[in-house]
Amino acid sequence: MKRRDFFKSGLIGLSIPSFLLGKTTVSRNKNNPIILTTWKYPKANEAAIKTLRNNGSAMDAAEAGCRVMESDEEDLYIGIGSLPDESGRVTLDSCVMDSNGNCGSVAFLQNIVHPVSVARKVMEETRHVMLVGEGAKKFAISKGFKQKNLLTPKSRKAYREWLKHKNYRTPHEPHDTISMLVQDRNGDLAGACTSGGASYKMHGRVGDSPIIGAGLFVDNQVGSAAATGTGEEIIKTTGSFLVVELMRQGYGPTKACQEALKRIIKAHNGSPKFQVGYIAMRKDGEVGSACLKSGFSYMLSKSGTSKNHIVNGLL
Repeated sequence: MKRRDFFKSGLIGLSIPSFLLGKTTVSRNKNNPIILTTWKYPKANEAAIKTLRNNGSAMDAAEAGCRVMESDEEDLYIGIGSLPDESGRVTLDSCVMDSNGNCGSVAFLQNIVHPVSVARKVMEETRHVMLVGEGAKKFAISKGFKQKNLLTPKSRKAYREWLKHKNYRTPHEPHDTISMLVQDRNGDLAGACTSGGASYKMHGRVGDSPIIGAGLFVDNQVGSAAATGTGEEIIKTTGSFLVVELMRQGYGPTKACQEALKRIIKAHNGSPKFQVGYIAMRKDGEVGSACLKSGFSYMLSKSGTSKNHIVNGLL
């Protein structure tokens, strides 16, 4: 008996993680594009759908969807118009990851509307993964991105109101992130994540959104996952990477998201006071989500229809 066959036979009756056998257990989902997005952002999904219909790739679609929200001056959490940090400056974070395992990100980026597109430029046109701060801005300008004041009248007004009763130790200021996972007609996976970060954060703070493995992770043989919520807690558990690895071991997308959250719950003695949500897409097209506290939702576009789904919290 060959060693490999002996190893398999010795584990009969056990649940065998697929990576131990050197293969994945999910099949490809062809000819049925899927778009999965954190929160209720129908305009983002519509842009991604349009891109796929025009023969765009999963990466093209994820970028296009995120760009729509980065351009929305009414949204206080993404791109232009994001609520600023404690010093009154808007700083943006973003990352992308494609079906070949390539990735790029930017963090602490100021005065550039579309960090998701700068992140893609980092991925495709440099030998690096992440650029930050002034270096990221200089790179963006060198690639033709125009500088713009990201603080809008709406976000400036909100900041001035916050200044009246500011509390730097308040850890749970409102913030939403758009994370988008896409599977195209070829069955290939890609994703993007972009955010203005925690509102009124310390100047210089970076969350999970630009960090590969925390805010976003894609494995084209297994699946993809992305996060939203309190970035520090997502970083501590490399949340999105964990969700994908659990799917590799045989967990369904929802169960994988729940297990990743249980580790956060345990670390906070069963009662975390913040929100974290995950979305996940498996290679065969099955999707799932979970969150700590009720109130999170995700947009799913599949088979020609789009719907917002409310997720019940684990707590």
